[in-house]
Amino acid sequence: MLTAAERTRALLVSLENLYGYGPTGGRPMTEDLPLAATGAKGRARAAMTAELLAAAEAGRVRIAIGRASDFFGPGVTQGSTLGKRVFGNALAGRRADFIGNPGLPHTYSYVPDIAAGLATLGTDARAVGQVWHLPGPATSTTRALLDLLAGQVGHPVAVRALPKLAVRALGLVNPLLRELAETSYQFDEPFVLDTSKYQAAFGAAGTPLADAIAATLAWYRTRPGTQA
Repeated sequence: MLTAAERTRALLVSLENLYGYGPTGGRPMTEDLPLAATGAKGRARAAMTAELLAAAEAGRVRIAIGRASDFFGPGVTQGSTLGKRVFGNALAGRRADFIGNPGLPHTYSYVPDIAAGLATLGTDARAVGQVWHLPGPATSTTRALLDLLAGQVGHPVAVRALPKLAVRALGLVNPLLRELAETSYQFDEPFVLDTSKYQAAFGAAGTPLADAIAATLAWYRTRPGTQA
């Protein structure tokens, strides 16, 4: 894609996750935070970012980078901590699976907000050449999110938490859990994405958390086996 953008002189808008930052000790993440991850996934993400920035610095391509946190929304079932094993389980009356401490602040990104943010980066010249944290629902604790979810499904949502040591042990035989073990720090300390730079430039944005949960549940209710 980088080569195609160079050849066509198109603006390349890249969506990134937050792995490159690594643990922050609970400090809110801002765009000027160094990419200091030490794990394999974080180092790979940081290297990809460095390649894009170097190409832009050399004048080979125009870029805008948008970063988002753990994502959820209509159509999201796998690859997310807030996928089927939370929303699907809650609707079906089963316990929601979660890794880490649900009582800590954690920023979650809503997929339609991510899409809208990327569209802004691709159409506003002020975005070019910079990194932006994409806005979404206001940060809350995961427990508060699950309480909102419980209120909308009409019954309590119990949480089945998997301890970090168990995740590491199961990761020896399960590749997915092995990958989750590397980023488990995200749920062992506050994980807060600061989106003030984006909102100062482009205006207030982001879907209220209750509305995002409602839209996600509406989609899940159309799926077999998850109706309330």
